Amino acid sequence: MRNLKCSHTKLAVMGCLFQALCLAFVSVSFGSPTNSPLISLPAEQEKWTVAPDGSGLFISIQEAIDAAQSGDTIWIKAGTYAEDVTVHSKEGLKIIGEKMDLVFITGLKRVGSLHVGKWPYGARNVEIHNLTVTQHGGLGLGIFNGGGILLKYIHVKGMVFGQQVEDVRLENCVIGGSETTGVAFANSKATLVGNFIHDNDHGVAVGGTSEVLLKQNVITRSLFEGIMVNDTGKAIAIQNTIFRNGGGMAFHDESVGEARGNILMMSDTGFLFSPKSQTVFSDNALFANKKNYRQEGKPDSGSASRKGASDVNIPPAFVNADEDDFRLRAETKLRDLGAFPFLGALPPLALEP
Repeated sequence: MRNLKCSHTKLAVMGCLFQALCLAFVSVSFGSPTNSPLISLPAEQEKWTVAPDGSGLFISIQEAIDAAQSGDTIWIKAGTYAEDVTVHSKEGLKIIGEKMDLVFITGLKRVGSLHVGKWPYGARNVEIHNLTVTQHGGLGLGIFNGGGILLKYIHVKGMVFGQQVEDVRLENCVIGGSETTGVAFANSKATLVGNFIHDNDHGVAVGGTSEVLLKQNVITRSLFEGIMVNDTGKAIAIQNTIFRNGGGMAFHDESVGEARGNILMMSDTGFLFSPKSQTVFSDNALFANKKNYRQEGKPDSGSASRKGASDVNIPPAFVNADEDDFRLRAETKLRDLGAFPFLGALPPLALEP
């Protein structure tokens, strides 16, 4: 394992790098999140259709965005779009692809293939659905300024980075393959619900004065922590499955954390916290970690006062974690604990709709 302090420093350096870059430039298989719906493009909206074969009014996504007015909907047909896409100074714009695994934005010259907001201009009440973004220059999707941003059924092959944004929601997205962090926020407010975040250095990083709610996400195969909170950031983690990461959740500096109803399994440390952090743990399942709780600087002591009295040490009984199927089997014991009908991101088979 690499040194945790080094990983913390590395993320801070990367955050500064991305801020500088942004100012300068002023396949996995997993249940429901990857089941992006196939969208039929309505006839009355054909004038705002983008298609690489020329069957729409535009062949470039950026041209369509530039031509659209606030409140318009842009429909993107299947294909690969090798371009840098930026949405800014638009209110209520919707961008909808045919299907997550049929529409690909691969970038061209800039760091970050897709930007929502642009220094010093932001974007507000923008929705983007059903497409794949491939990282370019180390960044897949950047969100800068503005707020009210909904990203749903987006597959980001690389990093999602948000700075000075509020009311950002990532829902049913697949995010992975970043050499730094899957999702990172600085001085922002965001909600992550039902996402699959995999194979990054860190899964989710919350920094600065950010406040992030994480609910029913699966975070797996991070080299370091699944969730890392720095500075005075605040993270509330409810019913997430945090499996086979270098560490589970880490609260550094003077960060604030609340973790309830999560599964943390097969990590070096389930919960790591600094003496100055403020943390509340309850109704979590911690299993097969080398250590469930640890205070920074005290590998063998100092954690007793932080332990959640209602936390349990019970194997979750996943359907097939090796194949990324993190549903719970019907016989799981992680049911009806505390206020939760089940722990972790996905319900037992007997409770599935």
